[in-house]
Amino acid sequence: MANTQRYFIELAYDGTNYHGWQVQPNAVTVQQMLDKALTTLLRQPIETTGCGRTDTGVHAKDFFVHLDVTSAGDKPILIDKRGLNALLPYDIAVKQIIPVHPEAHARFDATLRSYEYHIHFEKNPFLNGYSWLLRDKPDLQLMNRAAAIVMEYTDFSCFSKSNTQVKTNNCKIAKAEWIETENGIVFHISADRFLRNMVRAIVGTLLMVGRGEMQPEEIRKIIESKNRSNAGMSVPACGLYLTEIKYPYLNPKF
Repeated sequence: MANTQRYFIELAYDGTNYHGWQVQPNAVTVQQMLDKALTTLLRQPIETTGCGRTDTGVHAKDFFVHLDVTSAGDKPILIDKRGLNALLPYDIAVKQIIPVHPEAHARFDATLRSYEYHIHFEKNPFLNGYSWLLRDKPDLQLMNRAAAIVMEYTDFSCFSKSNTQVKTNNCKIAKAEWIETENGIVFHISADRFLRNMVRAIVGTLLMVGRGEMQPEEIRKIIESKNRSNAGMSVPACGLYLTEIKYPYLNPKF
C-alpha cells in the first residue's frame, strides 16, 4: 500500500545566477534546480511549492517549500539532506527537511515574511552583487519617519507591479525600519504578505525622502493615489534578501 508524506524543506540561496524562484520557460530558476535534484534523489517526479516568489537576482537567507513523497510500502521515504545538497549547485543550500501534516502549505500557511535591503557607500568588491552601492548617504531619520507612515496603511497598490494576478493589494506591515550597520544601512520590513516588487519600490520611495526630494508626509499622497507611477523607482535586486518565514506550527529555530 502506497504511503505519502509531506515535507517542508528550508533552504537558502544566492539569487545572482537565477531568474527568480519560480519555474519558467527558457530561464534557469531556483525551483527548477531543486525539483531536478529531488527528482534525481528520490527517483520519482517531484514538484515543489514555494512560500512565495523572489524576482531575478534576489537572494534568500530563509525560504520554505513543501513537497509530497510517495513510497511503495507503509514506511515513508526519508529525504537525505547531505545527498540532496550534493546534487544542488553551490549557490543553493538545504538547511532542514521537516516532516509535516498532509495539509501543511508553504505559501498559504505562512503568517509572517521578512525582508532586508542592504545599501553601502564605499566601493567594496566583497559586497558587489550583495548590496547596492550609493554615493551619498541619505537621511535615516527622515526615512524612518516616512517608514512609520507606510505602516499606517494596508493598501499598497502604489508599490505593486501592474497586471499581477492577485485578489487584493492589502498587506499588514508589522515592521519597517532603517538601521545603520558597519558597512552601510539596512532596511528591515516584515508583513503577512508582499506584492510583487513591493519592497524594492518602497525602498526607492523612502530614498527619495532620504535625499530630500520630498518630505516624509508626502508619502501619504503616493500611497493613497494607488498609482505605481507616483512612487519611486524600484531599487536593484542585488541588495534584497528574504530573511525569515514564520508558520504557526513550526518553532522559529526548530
